[in-house]
Amino acid sequence: MMTAALVSIISTVANEFMQLFVEFGQMKEMDPEDEQVQLQVRKLQDYITDHFYTCSDKILCGLGRMYAGGGELTENIDDVGGVGTAEFASKAIDIFYMSRR
Repeated sequence: MMTAALVSIISTVANEFMQLFVEFGQMKEMDPEDEQVQLQVRKLQDYITDHFYTCSDKILCGLGRMYAGGGELTENIDDVGGVGTAEFASKAIDIFYMSRR
Protein backbone atom coordinates (compact mmCIF):
# COMPACT_ATOMS: atom_id res chain seq x y z
CA MET A 1 0.00 0.00 0.00
CA MET A 2 1.32 3.44 -0.94
CA THR A 3 1.63 6.02 1.76
CA ALA A 4 0.38 9.57 1.29
CA ALA A 5 3.98 10.76 1.21
CA LEU A 6 4.87 8.39 -1.63
CA VAL A 7 1.79 9.38 -3.59
CA SER A 8 2.79 13.02 -3.12
CA ILE A 9 6.33 12.37 -4.39
CA ILE A 10 5.04 10.48 -7.44
CA SER A 11 2.59 13.29 -8.18
CA THR A 12 5.33 15.93 -7.88
CA VAL A 13 7.67 14.06 -10.22
CA ALA A 14 4.89 13.53 -12.78
CA ASN A 15 3.95 17.21 -12.65
CA GLU A 16 7.58 18.32 -12.99
CA PHE A 17 8.04 15.98 -15.95
CA MET A 18 4.97 17.32 -17.75
CA GLN A 19 6.11 20.89 -17.01
CA LEU A 20 9.04 20.20 -19.33
CA PHE A 21 6.51 19.77 -22.14
CA VAL A 22 4.71 22.98 -21.14
CA GLU A 23 8.09 24.65 -21.73
CA PHE A 24 8.48 22.88 -25.10
CA GLY A 25 5.04 24.18 -26.00
CA GLN A 26 6.14 27.72 -25.25
CA MET A 27 9.03 27.23 -27.69
CA LYS A 28 7.21 25.49 -30.55
CA GLU A 29 7.24 28.57 -32.79
CA MET A 30 11.04 28.54 -32.59
CA ASP A 31 13.35 26.55 -34.83
CA PRO A 32 13.89 23.15 -33.18
CA GLU A 33 17.61 23.64 -33.87
CA ASP A 34 17.67 26.82 -31.75
CA GLU A 35 20.13 26.62 -28.85
CA GLN A 36 17.39 27.28 -26.27
CA VAL A 37 15.31 24.41 -27.64
CA GLN A 38 18.31 22.10 -27.69
CA LEU A 39 19.04 23.02 -24.07
CA GLN A 40 15.45 22.04 -23.27
CA VAL A 41 16.07 18.63 -24.83
CA ARG A 42 19.11 18.25 -22.59
CA LYS A 43 17.02 19.32 -19.60
CA LEU A 44 14.48 16.60 -20.47
CA GLN A 45 17.22 13.98 -20.81
CA ASP A 46 18.77 14.99 -17.50
CA TYR A 47 15.38 14.93 -15.75
CA ILE A 48 14.67 11.42 -16.97
CA THR A 49 18.13 10.27 -15.86
CA ASP A 50 17.81 11.94 -12.45
CA HIS A 51 14.31 10.64 -11.68
CA PHE A 52 13.69 7.45 -13.65
CA TYR A 53 16.59 5.69 -15.42
CA THR A 54 19.76 6.46 -17.37
CA CYS A 55 18.49 8.16 -20.50
CA SER A 56 21.15 7.62 -23.15
CA ASP A 57 21.02 9.53 -26.41
CA LYS A 58 19.65 6.41 -28.13
CA ILE A 59 16.91 5.95 -25.52
CA LEU A 60 16.02 9.65 -25.78
CA CYS A 61 15.74 9.32 -29.55
CA GLY A 62 13.34 6.40 -29.14
CA LEU A 63 11.29 8.37 -26.63
CA GLY A 64 11.09 11.28 -29.04
CA ARG A 65 9.62 9.02 -31.68
CA MET A 66 7.09 7.71 -29.17
CA TYR A 67 6.11 11.24 -28.15
CA ALA A 68 4.98 12.01 -31.71
CA GLY A 69 3.74 8.51 -32.49
CA GLY A 70 0.10 9.28 -31.85
CA GLY A 71 -2.21 7.94 -29.22
CA GLU A 72 -2.46 8.77 -25.55
CA LEU A 73 1.17 9.82 -25.06
CA THR A 74 1.00 12.36 -27.87
CA GLU A 75 -2.38 13.58 -26.62
CA ASN A 76 -1.10 14.04 -23.05
CA ILE A 77 1.90 16.07 -24.24
CA ASP A 78 -0.25 18.20 -26.52
CA ASP A 79 -2.78 18.70 -23.70
CA VAL A 80 -0.16 20.41 -21.53
CA GLY A 81 1.92 22.12 -24.22
CA GLY A 82 -0.65 22.82 -26.92
CA VAL A 83 -1.36 21.08 -30.20
CA GLY A 84 1.88 20.23 -31.99
CA THR A 85 4.08 20.15 -28.89
CA ALA A 86 4.74 16.40 -29.08
CA GLU A 87 5.77 16.67 -32.74
CA PHE A 88 7.95 19.71 -32.00
CA ALA A 89 9.68 17.99 -29.06
CA SER A 90 10.23 14.92 -31.24
CA LYS A 91 11.90 17.00 -33.99
CA ALA A 92 14.07 18.78 -31.43
CA ILE A 93 15.12 15.45 -29.92
CA ASP A 94 15.99 14.08 -33.37
CA ILE A 95 18.20 17.10 -34.04
CA PHE A 96 19.84 16.70 -30.62
CA TYR A 97 20.48 13.01 -31.29
CA MET A 98 21.91 13.56 -34.78
CA SER A 99 24.20 16.34 -33.54
CA ARG A 100 25.78 13.99 -30.99
CA ARG A 101 26.47 11.03 -33.29
